[in-house]
Amino acid sequence: MRILAVIPARGGSKGVPGKNIKLLGGKPLVAYSIEKANQSKLLDLVILSTETKKIAAIGKKFGANVPFLRPLELAQDDTPTIDVLKHAIDFYESQTIFFDAICILQPTTPFRECGFIDKAIAKFIETAVDTLISVLPVPHHFNPHWVFELNGQNFLKIATGDDKIIPRRQELPQSFYRDGSIYLIKTEIIKNQNSLFGATIGHIQSSEESYVNIDMMQDWENAEKLLANKLNNIGDI
Repeated sequence: MRILAVIPARGGSKGVPGKNIKLLGGKPLVAYSIEKANQSKLLDLVILSTETKKIAAIGKKFGANVPFLRPLELAQDDTPTIDVLKHAIDFYESQTIFFDAICILQPTTPFRECGFIDKAIAKFIETAVDTLISVLPVPHHFNPHWVFELNGQNFLKIATGDDKIIPRRQELPQSFYRDGSIYLIKTEIIKNQNSLFGATIGHIQSSEESYVNIDMMQDWENAEKLLANKLNNIGDI
């Protein structure tokens, strides 16, 4: 299976201005994802998709391929990720270069355990799912069977549609949320269904100890603390 890794890194960012190239632990944020991608033995090509020459130059410095500058209309706050992926796919297919799957590695989740990317790819191939995503467990008090929504009469109803609440924590089914660390999607799903999610969705669990998703300054500060604390139990981050 031929897999293209796309690291999307646009220049605009409101929560943390310039975050993709802001220094974290002495190197640009985007460098963490590039370096981990380049350690993979199962990715065929790693590219950085950006609209700015500055980010492109930094990406190249840390080992990413930057075959194009993304059009400005695909680098807005509301630009869907799938449009960024389709742009990359079209670029290569116009040169008769084809990939079976796309791997998204977001710079905003910089800390991935060594070998995590290849573990995800191996599971993606082995299970033959349409999509595989990284996840973390939902704390039991936020389990969807214990979450309520308002109905039309302004009364609470169980979000899952259950008639009765599950009384004991031990009886709750496992639930997960996508953490954004990795997405693997068959190219045909992206092209034919215009979606990141096919009929079958696999998962791989990330390390809770090393997880951070940088959206706001508080997240950035948490990432700095993780590095400063040198958490040996999570390996090389």
